[in-house]
Amino acid sequence: MTTLSLAEAAARIRRGELVAYPTETVWGLAADARNEAAVRKLRAWKGRDAEKPMSVLVSDYAALETLGAETTPLAARLAAKFWPGPLTLVVRCEHAFARGVASEDGGVGFRCSPHPVARALAREAGVITATSFNRSGDAACATRADAEACADAQVALVAGEDASGATPSSVVDASGARLRVLREGAIPAHVLGAASSGEMRG
Repeated sequence: MTTLSLAEAAARIRRGELVAYPTETVWGLAADARNEAAVRKLRAWKGRDAEKPMSVLVSDYAALETLGAETTPLAARLAAKFWPGPLTLVVRCEHAFARGVASEDGGVGFRCSPHPVARALAREAGVITATSFNRSGDAACATRADAEACADAQVALVAGEDASGATPSSVVDASGARLRVLREGAIPAHVLGAASSGEMRG
């Protein structure tokens, strides 16, 4: 099991290899989301269905515009309220990701973690995946000890503080005018609903 500095982890990702990193919820698994071979490697390691899309980690909301995402007013309201935090925003995006990152309709899930290691890796490594670090069907790695037990010759761990163990992120479709909650997680559906309609203040 290999532990890497942030710079080493970013370089490894740019070479098409896999790196596990901590978030405010569980550990994530990073591959270059634009690299077909890297994403295939990630899917093979996880045993993940090739038709199932995966989220992308960004360092801030401005990165969505850089990637050509259709930043709807709804997405902007939710990001302003909950980012960085445990919320995955699904919007349409023109950026050319590796096959299978976006859904069939062009929707891409974007995640902005407040964890310092995750945010720094997103800034250093570019466009990376934000899928959980685990084999499909197994529980996500919640601690560094879990991640060390799961790591192998194909996956290195980035150094730094551990994952924070919060409930996994909520996932919402913010591509239109109305909110659709795809997975209720750390942020309850009623809280998301209030924020999306502008009822929540502060």
